[in-house]
Amino acid sequence: MENTTQESHLRSENSVTYESPYPLYSMALSSSSSQSRTRNHRIAVGSFIEEYANRVDLLSFDAETLTLTAHPELSFDHPYPPTKLMFHPSSVQKSFDVLASSGDYLRLWEVRDTSIEPISVLNNSKTSEFCAPLTSFDWNDVEPKRIGTSSIDTTCTVWDIEKGVVETQLIAHDKEVYDLAWGEARVFASVSADGSVRIFDLRDKEHSTIIYESPQPDTPLLRLAWNKQDLRYMATILMDSNKVVILDIRSPTTPVAELERHRASVNAIAWAPQSYRHICSAGDDTQALIWELPTVAGPSGIDPMSMYSAGAEINQLQWSAAQPDWISIAFANKMQLLKV
Repeated sequence: MENTTQESHLRSENSVTYESPYPLYSMALSSSSSQSRTRNHRIAVGSFIEEYANRVDLLSFDAETLTLTAHPELSFDHPYPPTKLMFHPSSVQKSFDVLASSGDYLRLWEVRDTSIEPISVLNNSKTSEFCAPLTSFDWNDVEPKRIGTSSIDTTCTVWDIEKGVVETQLIAHDKEVYDLAWGEARVFASVSADGSVRIFDLRDKEHSTIIYESPQPDTPLLRLAWNKQDLRYMATILMDSNKVVILDIRSPTTPVAELERHRASVNAIAWAPQSYRHICSAGDDTQALIWELPTVAGPSGIDPMSMYSAGAEINQLQWSAAQPDWISIAFANKMQLLKV
C-alpha cells in the first residue's frame, strides 16, 4: 500500500464488480483457494430481502484476470437475510471449504467444487417456538473449533462447532448485543445497544471489563473490529454517527483517536490484515476511506490517506487476510472488490 501524505483516490479501473439480482449485505472471502482453480478465491454474498426466503451465492475471483465468476450450482436458500457470513479461518488446503452464516440460528455449510451441503444448525434456544435472532458472530482463528455469536436477547454464546455443543453462554450486556470479535483463543469483546464495549475472558466468566461507553447514554454501538496485528487496539462505530472510534484497551474509556471525515453514518469498519496502522471504514456517504493512524494525532484530527466513492450507500466492508490487496464492499445490489 502506498503511503502518501495527501489523500489519494482508489481508481475505479482497479475495481471488479458483481451485480446481483437482489440487494446484498453479508459477504465473506475464503482463506483457501478452491482445489480445481488454484488461483481463484471463493467469495460468498448474502441477499438482504425483508422476508423469509433469501439466498447465498458463491463466486470465484481470479486476481490475475480480474474476473468474478458466479457458480449457480453453489447457490443456496437461506432463511432470513444472513446477518454475517464467514469462511473457516484456516488456510490449510482441504478438499472442501466450510462456510458459517448467522440469522435465526448459526449454520455451517460444506462447500465443495460442485456442491454445497448443510453440516449443522446450531440452536441454543430452550423453547422450540421462539429463537432470538443472531446479529453477528466471529470465528476464532486461534482455535477454529470455537465460534462466538451475539444476539438481540443480550447474550453471547460460544459454540464448540466440532462437538456441536455450547461451550458457554453469557448475559453480556443490558440490551441487544450487536457484534462480537475474538482477540485471543479465550478472549472476546462485544458491543451493544447499551452503548458499551466489554471484554470477556472464558477463564473468568463472572467478570467483564468495560473498555468504552458511548458519550451520550444509551447510544448503541453497532460494530466492533479488533486489530489482529496489534491486539491493544480495537475500533467501534456508534449508531447514526459519522465517527470511527479507535480504542486502546490499556487506557479504557478514552478513545485514542476519532476518525471524523465521513459525511454521513458509518456502517462498517475493517482493520488491514497485514498492517497494524491501517483501517478502512465505509458508510452512507457512499465513501470507503482508508486511514493510517499516526503515532500522535494532531490537533486538527486525522485525514484519510485514500478514498473511493461507490454508487450508493455502502452497507458492508471486508478486508480479508486471504486477499490483503483487495477490499470488498457491498452497496445496493452490487459487491465490489477494490484494489488497494
